[in-house]
Formats: sequence, structure tokens, C-alpha cells
Amino acid sequence: MKKLILFVVFAVALFAFQAKIVLPTVYDIVASDLFLKDTGDERNDISSTSLMTMSAFDQCNNHIANEILPEYTIVFADSFANAFGLGDHQYVLNADLEIQPEDGPVYSKRYVCKIRYSEGTDISGINVTDNWSVVGMSGLEDL
Repeated sequence: MKKLILFVVFAVALFAFQAKIVLPTVYDIVASDLFLKDTGDERNDISSTSLMTMSAFDQCNNHIANEILPEYTIVFADSFANAFGLGDHQYVLNADLEIQPEDGPVYSKRYVCKIRYSEGTDISGINVTDNWSVVGMSGLEDL
């Protein structure tokens, strides 16, 4: 019986310690600017066309043509359907492309590409492929 009472007292004390000391401290840390990374590139919730999104679109298309589907003849759309800036020089784009296999009919696919520009605010290298890295690609898995 003594052990049960000791266990209950310990559990109540632990709960009170977490509720009154640990959680408020964690909330204060999360609410602070401690984890804020200010890169000068803000998030955009509305699809937009800019120099960076157009360059990101070109780089995604180059990646698809050279790395993912080099054995197909591909016709890319003139522009993307949507492009969103995620901040920190990361972009998500979706667009359509037409694929012509050697032995089949032409068909259309819509893909999504997440890409990151590594040179920050220096836009002098936006046409250099090495300054971009494709973080993720979706929609072309089943080819």
C-alpha cells in the first residue's frame, strides 16, 4: 500500500512538473525566433510567375529530360500550371508534358517538382544547373 501511494505521489509530481515547468519553457522556445531562418526569400501561397519560378521550371524540365526520361521523346509545356515559392529559395511547380514512346502513342502526364536554388539571393547563376537541386518529383513514377 505504501508503494502505491508513493507511486501516485510521484506520478502527480511528475505531471505537475511537466505541466508547470517543461511545457511552458518549450512553448516559449518554439514561439521565439530561435528557429527562424531569414533568407530574404518569403513564402508565397499564391501561384506566381517570376524569374526564379521560370528558371526553376526550366531546371525541372532539364532534370526530367536528362535524368528521369532520357529514353523518351518529350514535349514540355510552354509554362507551368502552378508555381509556389516555399521560402528559403525552394519552389514547387506542377506542369504538363507529352511523352512519345518509341513504340506507342503520345500521352500527357502532369508532374510536380520541388526544387531548391543554392545560391541564395545571387541570381547571376540561375541558369547554371549545378546551382539547382531537385528535392522531389512526383507524377512520373509509373513510366
